Amino acid sequence: MTGGVTCSVLLNTVLIFLLIFESVTNGMLYPRESESRQIQELDGMWNFRADTSPSRNVGMAEKWFEKQLAKTGPVIPMPVPSSFNDITTDRKLQHFVGWAWYDREFYAASDWENKRVVLRIDSAHYNTIVWVNGQHVMHHEGGHLPFEEMVNPYLKFGQANWVTVAVNNTLTPHTLPPGSIEYMTDKNKYPPGYFVQNFEFDFFNYAGIHRRVRLYTTPKVYINDITITSRFEGSTGYVQYDVKFGGLGNKTYPFVEILDRNGDTVAKGVSLSGTLHIPSVTPWWPYSMSKDSAGYLYTLKVTLKSESGSHDVYRQQFGVRTINVTDSQILINNKPFYCHGAAKHEDSDIRGKGLDFPLIARDFAMLKWLGVNCFRTSHYPYAEEIMDQADAQGIAVIDESPGVGIRSNANFGNKSLEHHLAVMKELVGRDKNRPSVILWSVANEPASNKPMAQHYFKTVISYTKSLDPSRPVTFVSDAEYDNDVAAQYTDVLCINRYYGWYQDTGHLETIPYQLTYDLEQWYKTFKKPLIITEYGADTVPGLHTMPSYVFTEDYQVDFMRQYHAVFDVFRKKYLAGEMVWNFADFMTVQNVKRVVGNKKGVLTRQRQPKAAAHVLRHRYWSLINETHSLNKSLGL
Repeated sequence: MTGGVTCSVLLNTVLIFLLIFESVTNGMLYPRESESRQIQELDGMWNFRADTSPSRNVGMAEKWFEKQLAKTGPVIPMPVPSSFNDITTDRKLQHFVGWAWYDREFYAASDWENKRVVLRIDSAHYNTIVWVNGQHVMHHEGGHLPFEEMVNPYLKFGQANWVTVAVNNTLTPHTLPPGSIEYMTDKNKYPPGYFVQNFEFDFFNYAGIHRRVRLYTTPKVYINDITITSRFEGSTGYVQYDVKFGGLGNKTYPFVEILDRNGDTVAKGVSLSGTLHIPSVTPWWPYSMSKDSAGYLYTLKVTLKSESGSHDVYRQQFGVRTINVTDSQILINNKPFYCHGAAKHEDSDIRGKGLDFPLIARDFAMLKWLGVNCFRTSHYPYAEEIMDQADAQGIAVIDESPGVGIRSNANFGNKSLEHHLAVMKELVGRDKNRPSVILWSVANEPASNKPMAQHYFKTVISYTKSLDPSRPVTFVSDAEYDNDVAAQYTDVLCINRYYGWYQDTGHLETIPYQLTYDLEQWYKTFKKPLIITEYGADTVPGLHTMPSYVFTEDYQVDFMRQYHAVFDVFRKKYLAGEMVWNFADFMTVQNVKRVVGNKKGVLTRQRQPKAAAHVLRHRYWSLINETHSLNKSLGL
């Protein structure tokens, strides 16, 4: 009884917090140039200095933000965007934990003084404080998601300005992902002040300003947020939209248009919210389900005029499509969708998790080459530029929060839960209009067998559904069917399995028995569609043995074929997807089980194929051809 009362109080406290949070949260539209908006990029080389003091707090104590960083001590050039870890040859910086400081100069144009000027950072990992001309502007907790603030009061228009950004990658029990700091006090073994950052995830804890930094302008009365949901019946599309505006002004005069791919107007409206009809609509499809309308995007053009005569214009792309879930299938536009996909990481040589357009182009080229029709943003939200490509190229996405490594009891407390809910609000707010997003994933491999996980994930999943009733919600489990207390709240079961690798290593003959039994029991228990969101084996490129042996390319091939044989049986029943771990090799912390990173990729870290990539490509394109043949026979 006491536990139930405690959970009830916890839930009520969190919901009160959310009501307050809801009332003060602004929209987060992606910066786009228009007739009324300008953008000034602040990417490039910044001055950089890590606070290597034992306390990691000298920079704050000495107020480095009050003057240009070069005047506080030695600085080095640091590219933005990038992770700072692998840029230099300094081992200490590669593994640095604490405050890292950046700054640079910029000019604010004189004609911007009568506009609203916003400073936006698309992602910095993890805890970020920003100053402009020595004055505090904003503080954001959490990586992978954008944050911004209006900076007019801090700017010198027509003059040089400087922006200072302090980023701290320390993970605590209440961050997402969580972690802990362990101090080593044995003076016979460790130097003074020595500490270790611990965490429960298997990728490198890259840090820095990972994505773009920009100034952008809007009129004083401006479009603040746009929400779009859609469906279609027959040949008619129904687009429900809601536009929020900000700034002072009692009267606004909106004009809304829907433009097709060719830029032709297909629907019009004159209100801030409503439903528009698209005749002869072209739905958005994954490329594996349609050759002609894959990734078809419309544009909602919003023009907002105020009584003062100013106007704002913003264009939001969207697709017309529906997502539904039965007890055995995921339906896109009422047609069964089978996810043959891959889990990924934002990870590459030198730049770490830094945004890189050539890498994005290469990744999507290789996704299409492999025949991947769906990927998971494991284990955090990916850059909006990546998501744009998924929308445009017709690749479905399981959009995952940074809730990875939620394992210890401390990770399930009220403080952690409040932060998790705030992160979900940011994520849904950012990606709600994306047709590629078919599932929200609130976590990866939490300790969902612990009793406290039940109320925690019931709350997170319920809140996510309240933010977006149009999409199913899941989390990815590594628990067992008979002890997972949170899976009951998901719409789709997502499970990670490594039979023949972490269990019964090297024994390929056990895979069909264990995987078959597991799938049967999960479905029997929960009666929901299943996706195997991870399966894989580490593979050193160029290593071969006959017969196959663990870590060889040959073993990865044999391993995958064992899984594929089982998948072929269950995809005709209630298996809704299979996702290989991983798309490409990626970096991890140094570990005797990791030879310069995790090698489970079917591609190398440089995006070159291993032998298993060819096996996967043959399988996935056979599935695509099977889908296209079926759709053709049905007249679709």
